[in-house]
Formats: sequence, C-alpha cells, structure tokens
Amino acid sequence: MIGPVYFITDPGAGLPVEEQAMAAARGGAAVVQLRDKAASDDEMLELARGLREALPEAVKLIVNDRVDVAVWSGCDGLHIGQGDGDVVAARKRLGPDRILGLSIERESQVAAIPTGYVDYIGVGPVRATATKPDHAAPIGFDGLARIIGAAGLPAVAIGGIGPGDAGQVKLAGAEGVAVVSAIARADDPEAAARSLLEEWEQA
Repeated sequence: MIGPVYFITDPGAGLPVEEQAMAAARGGAAVVQLRDKAASDDEMLELARGLREALPEAVKLIVNDRVDVAVWSGCDGLHIGQGDGDVVAARKRLGPDRILGLSIERESQVAAIPTGYVDYIGVGPVRATATKPDHAAPIGFDGLARIIGAAGLPAVAIGGIGPGDAGQVKLAGAEGVAVVSAIARADDPEAAARSLLEEWEQA
C-alpha cells in the first residue's frame, strides 16, 4: 500500500512540484505525498486536485497536514506529524476509506497511537537531513527496527534515506523508503525513483 518508494514533494527544489511528482510516478513511486508548509490551503487544494487528475490511478496521493485539503481534493489520504492535530479527529474527518499516516520520531510515541485509526507510520529521521532542519534526533537503523517492531504497523523509513539504504531499511522491517531530496533534487528524478525501486527489489 505504501511502498517501496514513497516520494514527498519539495517546493524548494528547482523542478516544479507537479513535475517532481509525475517524474517520481514514472519511475515507479507507489505514493506521492504533497507537502508544502508555506502554501495556503487554496494553493494546496489546487495542486492536489491537479495531481490527482494527472497521476496514474495506481499511485496513491497523500496530502501532508491539511485534513480539509485531503477531503476536498478527493486524494487518497492524509499524513500528519506529531504536532499536526489529533489522530482520532483526523480519522473522523477523513472517513474510513482514506489512508491515514502518522509520523513517529521516537519509541515512546508508539504507545500513544490509537488502535485502529492509523494505516501506516513514517518512522524517522533515520539520519540527520537538511530537508527538515527542525527534525527530531536521528534514530539510526536500530531505532527504526525497534519502533517498527513495537508499533506493529506498516512503516516507511524517512530522514536522510537514499541510494544504498534499501537493504538496511528492509532488514529493519519497513515496507519502503520515504524520500524527498533523493528524487526531487536529483539530476534525473525519474531515473532516481527507478533506481531506488530496483535497489529495493534486489535487496
């Protein structure tokens, strides 16, 4: 459902968000998450609607943080962080059929995940990353494995993940890699996504 290549858009990259998303999808990304903390809800809604229409139906489109945008755009789901609102309220607003993802940054947060409300977790940062300067302390691959084991939910690894990491991420029990810069800022984003997918399949 969420892996093995989960792409998160980067509004600060040189390539427009729409082109990033389409390139990632052509390269085999199973999920595109639309994330832009600075955009207005109206801007996000327009982007989400356009992407949902343009992306292949098989590619899941997830909106970061904005529950209303997720509902109004007709996209496939919502991803929220620890400070982005209440999980139960988000699920009630989304309804039962859309995907709901939650960021988990440390093992102590696992116990607070309400049973039956979250479809998957994004675990990290595994390493320090410039994409999110205010990120929590890196957990490493050992921390990734502990959190995934404790949560018992489908998971993707995020934070400083890129080429060469598929084997360790798989070993930790994740269903895929969630990446931003590794695709959005690559010279050839489509080829970068394809390479990540091939690496995962061979790991």
